Amino acid sequence: MYHWDFGAVWAYRSLLFQGLLYTLLYTVVCVGLGLLIGLVTGLGRLAKSVLIRAPLRAYVELFRCTPVLVQLIWFYYALPILTGIDMSAATAAVLALSLYGGAFYSEIVRAGVISIDAGQTEAGMAIGMTRAQVMRRVILPQAFKRMVPPLMSQSIMQLKNTSLLSVLAVPDLLYQGQSAAHDSYRPLEIYTIVAICYFVVLLPATIISKRLETRLAKQDNA
Repeated sequence: MYHWDFGAVWAYRSLLFQGLLYTLLYTVVCVGLGLLIGLVTGLGRLAKSVLIRAPLRAYVELFRCTPVLVQLIWFYYALPILTGIDMSAATAAVLALSLYGGAFYSEIVRAGVISIDAGQTEAGMAIGMTRAQVMRRVILPQAFKRMVPPLMSQSIMQLKNTSLLSVLAVPDLLYQGQSAAHDSYRPLEIYTIVAICYFVVLLPATIISKRLETRLAKQDNA
């Protein structure tokens, strides 16, 4: 029978805490960049010109239909060879995760805008607004309420995806956990603590997302 010894984990508390901070940092950066990319791409896919829509759709489908792990490895190993530009693991990680998240965020933005009745656009333009003004002042504020729950869910997924950064030797929580496990020869205890850390971070985020979704649904029904 296996004898658990969590006391051995205590010596690696600083290493694991540092990994957790890196995980949260990468999540914030990748979510922020992903939201920006998603907003621009989502609105761009609503453009009338096929020359704008086609390449944006190709980007979205490419990143949505390939595994994020494959994208991380490709950006780190293949892209520098093709471009001749040296790329650190951190840069490759942020670039891949941001573009991956942006592809999903863009569909949320596009769906949110489409869900607003087209008559509101016509009404706004009838009183002298430009299409851009209607989008900024009328459509987006209403669409944002509908976008919030799926945007938060996707952001939670981005946090989970950061665990894949360990394959590039990015010092996130899982990578530091792997290092501690190899050094301590107590993999069960270390990986259990790593799982608990993810759970402690993700559970409040999930609860907040659910409550916000419920509140917004009540407001729409009111």
